[in-house]
Amino acid sequence: MCQHQPPCPTAASADREAALLVAHHPEQGWSLLCNGVLVFEDTGELLPDGRIIAPHRPLGVGQVVAAA
Repeated sequence: MCQHQPPCPTAASADREAALLVAHHPEQGWSLLCNGVLVFEDTGELLPDGRIIAPHRPLGVGQVVAAA
């Protein structure tokens, strides 16, 4: 899929978010990367094979995660 040199990371790579933007729609909250990954503004991802990567936005300073 990628025609860049050096090639962008694949959708299966841990650094998949480093691929170049193909389409950017901030008004809709998503971007399409060269490797076919859809990245959403909440940091969630949809991979080309249909797998979903949950949002992984870091917590802000001073926020604490409540224990269940």
